[in-house]
Amino acid sequence: MIAPARRTAGDLPVGRRVAQLRIRLGMTQEVFAGRIGRSKSWVDKVERGLRRLDRLSVIETVTQVLGVTPEVLLANPTRPEPPAGLAAAVERVRAALACYDSPDLRLAPPPDELHRRVEHAWVAYRHAHHPQLLKILPDLLRDARHAAPGSVVDPLLRTYRLTAQVLIKLGEPHLAWLAADRAMATAAGDPRRTAIAAIPLTQALRALHRGHLAMAAALTAVHHLKPADSPLAGILLVEAALAAAACGDAATARDLTARAATHTIGYADQPHRGGTTTFGPTVVDLVRALVAADLGDSQLAVATHLRATGTDGWRRLPAEHRAAHLIDITRAHLDAGDPAAAGRALVTADHIAIAETRARPAARTALIAVLRAGPTAADVTQLATAIGLTTPP
Repeated sequence: MIAPARRTAGDLPVGRRVAQLRIRLGMTQEVFAGRIGRSKSWVDKVERGLRRLDRLSVIETVTQVLGVTPEVLLANPTRPEPPAGLAAAVERVRAALACYDSPDLRLAPPPDELHRRVEHAWVAYRHAHHPQLLKILPDLLRDARHAAPGSVVDPLLRTYRLTAQVLIKLGEPHLAWLAADRAMATAAGDPRRTAIAAIPLTQALRALHRGHLAMAAALTAVHHLKPADSPLAGILLVEAALAAAACGDAATARDLTARAATHTIGYADQPHRGGTTTFGPTVVDLVRALVAADLGDSQLAVATHLRATGTDGWRRLPAEHRAAHLIDITRAHLDAGDPAAAGRALVTADHIAIAETRARPAARTALIAVLRAGPTAADVTQLATAIGLTTPP
């Protein structure tokens, strides 16, 4: 007699996977329900397959409590591997960050050359050329460390910030936190440089679900800025607003976005001061949409998103910013019961910046949720196939 094939985690229904992970952590249904803000009856129905777990915001809450990524919970036998070479490239960045040898000015490239290389790396980031950027970063980190400290936009500070931001996108928040912490050390207490470093620090803390710490880091940096640094203050305020929303603090999140809006006067939606900070009225409105989504008001989130993306400011934003927002807003479309709009957002993001959808774990998670909400349009199915996903049976 042939033994039956052992079922893998990907073969199990989502509800069964929730039950397995919950039991592994020693939580009763009642305790688990309390931590995710649901009833015991709701949990029981999900685990028995009587209720679908298809709202992305709920999936994110459930997986956070279970200590896994949404991809682990929603996995199927055809779960995609990261793009070829991406994991190895991240490891090379990790090795560069782990280098602690003393800076040596004799090993530094000429200042003008280093400046051009840093700017080239930022251009790659703004165009979402993430695989290319990962190849550049190890050598850039090494050479920038040997350079003499410069102005408020010195090469090392800008490189650490860039490293942190791309690592967050690629699902490496702990490594991003290390790069952001290095940026803070490089800032050496200078208020403006500290504020620049606080941007990736806040983002890394949010990615690690440390919303209160993220908000404190951003607001502390804002407090020490001068009026001339209005765009920088604005971007820190919207980062703080996103952190507040992640903590469920609706009043603070809305107050912070309102404060951020006061800093948009006279500023267009484009990069400022060395091309590292994009800020303007459209940026604030896009954050308002994401805040509303985090707070559970999907209708307001979608309406705000549609208004903001219909402006000239939207078209001026870097490709990376536009594609990233479209990926992030899919949860609002799904929570509003419109998986078709969620699918269109992902397809549009793929057209704008292909690496945002093909390299970011968040994009794959969102696409899995769209496929499970089905039926899907042909272009969504084509995107899933290109990424390595298949529609669920």
